[in-house]
Amino acid sequence: MKWILTAICVAALSLASVGSADAKGCIKGAIVGGVAGHIAGHGKAGAAAGCVIGHHEANKPDTNNSSAQAPDKK
Repeated sequence: MKWILTAICVAALSLASVGSADAKGCIKGAIVGGVAGHIAGHGKAGAAAGCVIGHHEANKPDTNNSSAQAPDKK
């Protein structure tokens, strides 16, 4: 019984000390990849690949630079 309580305390402390992860795009990619992988018979591999691709796509620089100003037409 003591080792179960110790394991729970260690798990709680390790989760409390972890900072927030930047999973931008990963969740959406994992869902799409998991569904596609499930259809092909490789759900876990599809979810992992979808997470990687979704994270990559979310962090790509924007090609339409919205901070650039259009020239004035007077």
